Amino acid sequence: MTVKDALAKWEEKSGEKRSEAKAIKLYGQIPPIEKMDASLSTLTNCEKLSLSTNCIEKITNLNGLKNLKILSLGRNNIKSLAGLEAVGDTLEELWISYNQIEKLKGIQCLKNLKVLYMSNNLVKDWGEFVRLAELPCLVDLVFVGNPLEEKHSAEGTWMDEATKRLPNLKKLDGTPVIKQEVDEGEGES
Repeated sequence: MTVKDALAKWEEKSGEKRSEAKAIKLYGQIPPIEKMDASLSTLTNCEKLSLSTNCIEKITNLNGLKNLKILSLGRNNIKSLAGLEAVGDTLEELWISYNQIEKLKGIQCLKNLKVLYMSNNLVKDWGEFVRLAELPCLVDLVFVGNPLEEKHSAEGTWMDEATKRLPNLKKLDGTPVIKQEVDEGEGES
């Protein structure tokens, strides 16, 4: 199935115009969508786009989505974050769990990203994880089910190690991050 066909079906079912709609759900299409094609550029008012549970391998054709705040791409076959530059200024939430992402190159373009759900991917080293520190607004991260998280959770060090590298996080894997406050001037006298 193409995005173009899926959009035609969506318009028919919802009675909305794609160019005016703020939220568009094209998840779990049968047959699944395999490519993010150029028809996405017609979604000029879209703030929330869901393409989860398809067979998409690459993030492409987001150029026309000038108002996109939430992009849901969970349960696809995405291997890299290339292609997000087009929504770098507007995107606030990226839901991309259950894919095959090993490297986080390209994520730093998401200057306003607050929420990143990327559980069950393939990130296995801190060198990639620390790229998330380049996201100034990131406060909520779900990273459970990545080899890096699994290894350090098994050792009991995940929460500490991850929050040390991302000091601005307020929530990690659904758990509020409790900062140890250091009281100055108290203690030794």
